[in-house]
Amino acid sequence: MAKHDKIIIKGAREHNLKNINLEIPRDKMTVFTGLSGSGKSSLAFDTIFAEGQRRYIESLSAYARQFLGRLDKPDVDDIEGLSPAISIDQKSHSSNPRSIVATITEIYDYLRVLFARAGKPYCPRCGREIKKLTNEEIVDVVIGISEENDKENAAGETGSAKRKIAGKNLIILAPVVRGRKGEYYQILYDFLKAGFSEVRIDGTFHSLRDRVEIDRYKQHTIELVVDRLPAGMDFKEKDNRLRLAEAIESALKYGNNVVTVITDKEVALSAQFTCPHDGFSFPEIEPRLFSFNSPYGACQECHGLGTKDIWSDEICEVCAGKRLREESLNVLIDGKNITGVTAMSIENSYKFFSTLAFKSASDTEVAVAPLREIKSRLKFMIDVGLEYLTLDRRAGTLSGGEAQRIRLASQIGSRLVGTLYILDEPTIGLHQRDNAKLIATLQELRDLGNTIIVVEHDEDTIRASDHLVDIGPAAGVHGGYVVAEGPIPQILKDPKINSLTLDYLRGTKSIATPEVRRKVTKDQEHLKIRGAYANNLKDINVDIPLRRMVAVTGVSGSGKSSLVYDVLYKTLADKFYHAPRKAGGNKTILGMEYVNRVINIDQAAIGRTPRSNPATYVDAWGYIRDLFAATESARIRGYKPGRFSFNVRGGRCENCEGHGTIAIEMHFLPTVYVTCDVCKGKRFDRETLEVKYSPDGSSKKSGAGKNIYEVLKMTIEEAVKFFGDIPWLYDRLSILEEVGLGYLELGQSATTLSGGEAQRVKLAAELGKRDTRRTLYLLDEPTTGLHFDDVRQLLVVLQRLVDRGNTVVVIEHNLDVIKSADWVIDLGPEGGEKGGSVIAAGTPEEIARKAGSFTGEYLRKVL
Repeated sequence: MAKHDKIIIKGAREHNLKNINLEIPRDKMTVFTGLSGSGKSSLAFDTIFAEGQRRYIESLSAYARQFLGRLDKPDVDDIEGLSPAISIDQKSHSSNPRSIVATITEIYDYLRVLFARAGKPYCPRCGREIKKLTNEEIVDVVIGISEENDKENAAGETGSAKRKIAGKNLIILAPVVRGRKGEYYQILYDFLKAGFSEVRIDGTFHSLRDRVEIDRYKQHTIELVVDRLPAGMDFKEKDNRLRLAEAIESALKYGNNVVTVITDKEVALSAQFTCPHDGFSFPEIEPRLFSFNSPYGACQECHGLGTKDIWSDEICEVCAGKRLREESLNVLIDGKNITGVTAMSIENSYKFFSTLAFKSASDTEVAVAPLREIKSRLKFMIDVGLEYLTLDRRAGTLSGGEAQRIRLASQIGSRLVGTLYILDEPTIGLHQRDNAKLIATLQELRDLGNTIIVVEHDEDTIRASDHLVDIGPAAGVHGGYVVAEGPIPQILKDPKINSLTLDYLRGTKSIATPEVRRKVTKDQEHLKIRGAYANNLKDINVDIPLRRMVAVTGVSGSGKSSLVYDVLYKTLADKFYHAPRKAGGNKTILGMEYVNRVINIDQAAIGRTPRSNPATYVDAWGYIRDLFAATESARIRGYKPGRFSFNVRGGRCENCEGHGTIAIEMHFLPTVYVTCDVCKGKRFDRETLEVKYSPDGSSKKSGAGKNIYEVLKMTIEEAVKFFGDIPWLYDRLSILEEVGLGYLELGQSATTLSGGEAQRVKLAAELGKRDTRRTLYLLDEPTTGLHFDDVRQLLVVLQRLVDRGNTVVVIEHNLDVIKSADWVIDLGPEGGEKGGSVIAAGTPEEIARKAGSFTGEYLRKVL
């Protein structure tokens, strides 16, 4: 390879990487494989991406850099041939309650432009289309308003008083400033010079001859009083009519084509958009009128949230959850308003825009650009298998895989060339059927002239890549080497290159199909869900056999999470824990008496603070502190277990409060963490660290053994050997090793664990608890982030939970997990509106024989 057609990495040592040297071809798709924790992400994200991003930021001016932050150089000697890097991972998706699919993909921005330029306003009162009024029409409407004002006041008198009672005076105003900040002294002065004498500011009249105080930091509405006409004026007289016409013409000039008329009521008329029948006037129709994030377009009651307040699930009564003000919802294109369009699925909205035709040539011309952008973005979303999502789906409710594929779609839409894209398992949450679409999308991105690095465990994606780099041979301290690398498919055929990943790809190793499955009979205990209708579920009945391993399958968006989480988990959690979650989405669940606990084991972090670690989570840390407090040197000094905690005062280093690092807040820059210079990162004070513990008691005599900091730095694997003679500690730690986490440090901060690792720590904590034998465990895609061999290990753990008499329900696309289940419930047939039905339920073999099941089609190949 010539020098510029590859990325050359020299001496990468970030985290557990063992001084790696590597060459990656540019403008190709390279896949990084290896066990969970082997160092793939350390190489892809913490080294290559971090350095690419750092160099790009370094190239900007100092002024721009102060807003972007300073990035530390990763621990690597050198990287050559690097381009600006974009990372697309699962973590960075917004949980802002205002974000929806349409806003993240920028489709909503183009929709706002389209509706502002080509939408037609309709009166919310009478339903007629509103057109712009000419000056003459406005004069006629004002005369009508004035006569009505006089009539109403006359009708209030007794019959004997025949004289015409004048109503309120007629005031003609020109709205000069609408809802904008500033103090506007110059404008007011100009009006005085032009011969006007009065203004109305924020609803209060002021004389222009007086000094008017205006708060420049608040939004104001300023209206110029153009004329005050006495009530009861006869507009049949030519001079009166001329005075009114001149006042209106002047008001339209100063008020940007809008005039406000006050009698006993206030009416805004517009040479723009006003309903001549009932005077309903639209504000200027511009893109911000359709933004629920702008006070100009948001529903005044809920401020654009759609719910009564930010914490409630109750729909706002004013906008009925549509988030926009009445005017915005009455601008239509082809009979639909903007929320009608965003309520459609991506697939249906693509059809809608593809067949959209405008009556006038000018509208057609104006709509070309926004329509092109909208359609191309919708098309990319369909290509990455997201056609079932609705455009108004809240960002916070998307799965990690969905959010990642949305970002991928918007990246393809940007058509960048010569960029390095780094993706973290883009196939998460994708059914085998949709993999091909996603792979084609990645290849299209590559063919534009980009380099792609994918961290992936999915066999289809690995085989479709151009180059393979396998990191290993094991996880954590035992990983961090490049064990195999080369072009695909040649590397698979080369007998000289061996690695665990290649063994699985070549088929010399595989996850065996269980020889016997646990039988499921009609008369055994089941949880019977009746009439499930949450989200897109079509009022379905589902029976879940208890004390079995059950897989819930189906294409993305078919309703798996709705069934398992929204229906099953919420109903049971409500029953057992009286959880504040709104249970429901179904008529009833029968058989709940057979279960006494429900645990949702997800991939969320095991602790939000850096103080949480695997040892604290599985309850091992308390025991370790007790052991230290029981040593002779601790007893002589009078130390209690609290002395060995880094969370409370006593034994911890007070300079860093037991963190080992000190956070230095930097203005405009990310917080920098520096090692504490008092304890040198050891988290405890000197006296505490002098207490040493060894299981064989040798520390008493010779001072051998380990102090509390050294124990925290041990890997779980080392700790299992070290505490081998202490049963209650050994049991808890060996379970962490069994779920394949032997490589983690005991004191490793919870915030550094991957989703898959966090989930396995939770599983280990469950395995370590006293068993109720009637627990229902729910797992959503537990194979995320797991290598073939990790999956094998995970299945052993899950089967152990079931052997103890518990029920395990997994949502999964991984065929090795599905074929290992006792019972499969397949939902579909498609995603979104076309999903939500039960396609098949039975053993994996029965599903494989079922016509019309996409899951069955792929299961056939592995069975």
